Amino acid sequence: MHKKTLVIQGGGFRSAFSCGVLDAFLVNRYFPFDRYVAVSGGTMAVSYFLGGQYKQCLEAMVLLSEDDQFLNIKRFWEDEGYMNIDYIKEVAISLRPFAFEKALDNSKTCKVEFVATNTSLGTPEYISPNKENWVDAVIASSTLPFATKGTHQIEGMNLMDGGWSDPLPVEYAHKTGSKDILVLQTAPKELKLSQTWVDYFGSIYHKDNKKLSECFELSHEKYNQSIDFLMNPPKGVNVAQIAPEEPLKCGTYSHSRESIMIDYRYGLDCGLKYVLDNPTAG
Repeated sequence: MHKKTLVIQGGGFRSAFSCGVLDAFLVNRYFPFDRYVAVSGGTMAVSYFLGGQYKQCLEAMVLLSEDDQFLNIKRFWEDEGYMNIDYIKEVAISLRPFAFEKALDNSKTCKVEFVATNTSLGTPEYISPNKENWVDAVIASSTLPFATKGTHQIEGMNLMDGGWSDPLPVEYAHKTGSKDILVLQTAPKELKLSQTWVDYFGSIYHKDNKKLSECFELSHEKYNQSIDFLMNPPKGVNVAQIAPEEPLKCGTYSHSRESIMIDYRYGLDCGLKYVLDNPTAG
């Protein structure tokens, strides 16, 4: 049984909030977790956290937001897409180097899982990152359909953003042995979702792949089911949440340097408050 699990939601540029929360944990040496389950942008945040790299995730996000090698609307109809998701590898290796060795060393005493979606099956894959595939796992979990190249391959599997198959993997954490769970969200606690245009378009676009089509069609229902779990966890399961009270300034795709900094500082405040309210857990 896991001592304490941290589940980290994705959200594109909204993950600046998650960077702030995790930086608050870093500066307070708050490490009660023996398991991390992260999705999409949350995988980048937790990677820099496990590397002990204060503010480096924030700097990486700001860099990505302003670099036309990552974001360029002129590429919208090209194979690599509006977001060149592979550019994350350049950032992680050389521009804002990710401390692989320290993260790997810290991972020896905990379990780390990144969620991606298997595009052949329409089901989640829970990838345990290692020295060889860590950045690839981040990229796979963050490969947005239609906005990026669409899929990223690991071990023969074609993968895309985990937010479509298991956007808030708290039930997965519970089913696989976690009874004390902290959920780091990038949306307000009780907010439920309706089907988005991307979900609808994806379900039509992939109509020849019934399982993937259903994954798009039912993604919002999967998320809402997870919210129901958070609001009414099973007996004997302790679930806590760190979440913004109102929608964040950034969106999945929309951002500015100012909005990233506002969301980051909000996350920093929320993280500090959580640590102060839970002083004996570290």
